[in-house]
Amino acid sequence: MPTIKEILQTMDYGPAPESTKEAQAWLDQHGRRFGLFIDNAWTEGAETFASNNPADGSELAQVTQATSDDVNRAVEAARRAQPGWVAMGGHGRAKVMYSIARLLQKHSRLFAVLETLDNGKTIRETRDADLPLAARHFYHHAGWAQLQSEEFADYRAVGVVGQIVPWNFPVLMLAWKIAPALAAGNTIVFKPAEYTSLTALLFAEICQQAGVPAGVVNIVTGDGRVGEAIVNHPGIDKLAFTGSTEVGRIIRKATAGSGKKLSLELGGKSPFIVFDDADLDAAVEGLVDSIWFNQGQVCCAGSRLLVQESVYDRFIAKVKVRMQNLRVGSPLDKSNDIGALVDPVQQQRIHGLVEAARAEGCEIWQPSCEAPVAGSWYLPTLITGASTSAAVAQTEIFGPVLVAMSFRTPGEAVQLANNTVYGLAACVWSESISLALDVAPQIKAGVVWINTANQFDAACGFGGYKESGFGREGGKEGMYEYLTPLSEDARPSAPIVAEKGKVKASDAGSPFAVDRTAKLYIGGKQARPDGAYSRAINGANGAFLADVGEGNRKDIRNAVEAAHKAAGWSKATAHNRAQVLYYIAENLAIRAEEFAARLAAMTGVRDPQREVAASIERLFYWAAWCDKYDGAAHQPPMHGITVALNEPVGVIGVICPNENPLLGFISLVAPALALGNRVVAVPSEAYPLSATDLYQVLDTSDLPGGALNIVTGSADELARTLATHGDIDAVWRHDGSAEGCAEVERLSSETLKRTWVGGGKGRDWFDAKQACGRTVLQHASQVKNVWIPYGV
Repeated sequence: MPTIKEILQTMDYGPAPESTKEAQAWLDQHGRRFGLFIDNAWTEGAETFASNNPADGSELAQVTQATSDDVNRAVEAARRAQPGWVAMGGHGRAKVMYSIARLLQKHSRLFAVLETLDNGKTIRETRDADLPLAARHFYHHAGWAQLQSEEFADYRAVGVVGQIVPWNFPVLMLAWKIAPALAAGNTIVFKPAEYTSLTALLFAEICQQAGVPAGVVNIVTGDGRVGEAIVNHPGIDKLAFTGSTEVGRIIRKATAGSGKKLSLELGGKSPFIVFDDADLDAAVEGLVDSIWFNQGQVCCAGSRLLVQESVYDRFIAKVKVRMQNLRVGSPLDKSNDIGALVDPVQQQRIHGLVEAARAEGCEIWQPSCEAPVAGSWYLPTLITGASTSAAVAQTEIFGPVLVAMSFRTPGEAVQLANNTVYGLAACVWSESISLALDVAPQIKAGVVWINTANQFDAACGFGGYKESGFGREGGKEGMYEYLTPLSEDARPSAPIVAEKGKVKASDAGSPFAVDRTAKLYIGGKQARPDGAYSRAINGANGAFLADVGEGNRKDIRNAVEAAHKAAGWSKATAHNRAQVLYYIAENLAIRAEEFAARLAAMTGVRDPQREVAASIERLFYWAAWCDKYDGAAHQPPMHGITVALNEPVGVIGVICPNENPLLGFISLVAPALALGNRVVAVPSEAYPLSATDLYQVLDTSDLPGGALNIVTGSADELARTLATHGDIDAVWRHDGSAEGCAEVERLSSETLKRTWVGGGKGRDWFDAKQACGRTVLQHASQVKNVWIPYGV
């Protein structure tokens, strides 16, 4: 007679298949052949391709391969519709979006089954995660539409938005992209993934039923050629892309200098950190949700397991037991955990990476279960023994493959966590909330989950650092991605030339008669340029004023090293940073007449005192913001809070304008410093002496060495060096050079730096709306969302 324990050990879930009747009927209703959705009408499909069920390889439908002409028609329809969509007002848009949310809920089972058929993920995930969250995004953003005139009064819609999404979360990514764009008043040309277009086409019908006006949402299907046509189309004002880092680089290069607004949510290699005091059983369940959710085809999957050495063996043993109990099989079976990969190409790629790890001596462990023969499948896999530099430890595998290694101390855990070019997400497991909250801010990632994993909500922003891209999806910060400040429309078409006073003629004489050479300022000290070259700066009347150092690549390298050594500036309290900026303003005020005289001599400006006074006021302004730019505490539909932290970007390279050389310099450098960034600044190429005269002001204002470094010289050459430097996190260029700004955007694509450029337009540096405000604060910071559950 078997014991109760033996009976329980042999019990297993029985099959619980989900019916596909309604989804198959919907496909049959369309003759299993779909055109494009443009201007609220369906086109006849000309060239088509098959959309297959990855679980068994069977064909579901034929989908149209859009052409560049189709993209043109979609953009034109969106452009025609955009003024009317804006004119509906926030309440009008909110009502339409509310209807979309209701219809998504009403047809959620149809969407869920169709998604599972087309994508291969389990029905439990599409039914219980993807569809509820998609509807939540439309509800949430209907609220932002309603509140737009109040909460975003100083902003307008960007215009026509091109959106391109991957195949891993087809309907959820659609909601992430389309909901905020519609709420802000934009119109859309949307491209679903080639493999998984069916739920986007079903959503087009939802738009018709919800009363979305013609041309507001356009859906074009096809392969990468369609995405390329959208990226390169001159009628697109904003691009939102989710996908691989490699394609993100291509898009960044393609859009350089175009003026298109850009947000990129790219790859990841996220750490899953388990400390020795963690609830190990709970951490194992979190790990399952993190790496084997959606077959590991998740950009933020916790694919790097870091376990404290003292519990490493015990935790790995628990992981293997849990892996053995994962059910692999038909994604339409509600009792299964692991479904099919999206395509055989993905399966082959994963297999190749795992076998390469085996060849390098890593241990490969998989549960002893059978995967279905037909379709694209890969068993959950654990890799141990990999070095930190191994391909499987650094490359985004995008499959159900976990790489495990150990650490000894919290400091080592942070170091290992940050040992990647990516920075999308991380998990921290510890029963010590003090330890968890100490580690979370040190991890370079846009999202950190504490004692939980893969939590998402429309109210909480999601996005990455480093090569995981820039921009945010969800939350208020996600709304800003689809808005443009009204102050940008007021910018002059070219840099403003200050009114000149009467200029005295130059006295003849050699510039070498007196040695007046302004050095560089690196690490808090004046430094001679590496190349030992200098250039003469003449005044408005032609008279020699001084020589300045001609900085080069090595000088930038030294400045960047000094900036990284000044990491303490980022850790300083906001109050302390404010005090330093106030001191700089105070010391500048003491020498105001001297600086005014220098401005007059260099530029011939009629009223130099006005620029000095404005610079002092600007320093006070940014000092005031130091401890006022708070984050937020969100309350998503979970038992806990999500804390949105405004963190410094890191090391920012700044190319300053020639117009208003003192005020322009202060207006760019001060906000970066205020939020804890370290700066490598290139002052006005034509009028650099206002910046070099600041050295003594900085020395007497308690600014730590390396927090601000000043390298004079050629704006173009130094901008190239900054844009290509691997340890620069962002580059700002506002010197009015359209070609130079485009080059910064293009060169920054290799490391996917954040950029803020002025293009060929000018900026009125005296106008607070153009030179100050939250827009500048957003460029000087990045948002990290830390999820903190409690009471569970």
